[in-house]
Amino acid sequence: MDKKITIAIDGFSSTGKSTLAKQLAKYLGYVYVDTGAMYRAVAYFAMKNGFIKPDFFNKNGLIESLPNIKLHFQFNPELGFAEMFLNNVNIEKEIRTIEVSNYVSKVAEVSEVRAKLVEQQQQMGKDKGIVMDGRDIATVVFPDAELKIFMTASGQTRAQRRFDELQQKGDAVSFDEVLKNVEERDYIDTHRDDSPLLKDKNAIEIDNSHLTREEQFDKVLALVQNIH
Repeated sequence: MDKKITIAIDGFSSTGKSTLAKQLAKYLGYVYVDTGAMYRAVAYFAMKNGFIKPDFFNKNGLIESLPNIKLHFQFNPELGFAEMFLNNVNIEKEIRTIEVSNYVSKVAEVSEVRAKLVEQQQQMGKDKGIVMDGRDIATVVFPDAELKIFMTASGQTRAQRRFDELQQKGDAVSFDEVLKNVEERDYIDTHRDDSPLLKDKNAIEIDNSHLTREEQFDKVLALVQNIH
């Protein structure tokens, strides 16, 4: 595979976008960027600085603080993927909580936040050889990507996956709480004014409700190889 391409993976929350993207990047020797982690990092920052609470969101305060948010990924050879750093502090574990999940879609609705992060994402992908996953990668970040994937699965399936993941980490959450979070995020992601979650007209849809990780990987790898 001589020619490096851009692979854009969009889809609903908890469809395993990041897992697939990491697998592909590792196999192809590409750079992997988890844009969800970037939005989670901003949501975590907003939370820690009192800009967002269950019944309160100081959007202007967050917008004014954007210049103080420095994000970067640092590869962890033990884990085999890059971790998220906010102002030079590793926050990979902190951004994966249900609390951050409850705020991330609201923070991602803010146009100024999206503009800042999209600019960074486009910069990361300028040399191709990148796999990026998120909500608007094929439609906004890389509209010229050679391969566009749109991932979906039933709400129940996704909630179960997320619930199992959080249980393994020892988080005390109920399945109903996780399902509610998945449904709320779906609604916000698909109804926001700025860059809503949409399937790009050239994207190949993959419903992985009944696919194993291996089956899904093989399916997408075949699509990659067809391009080369």
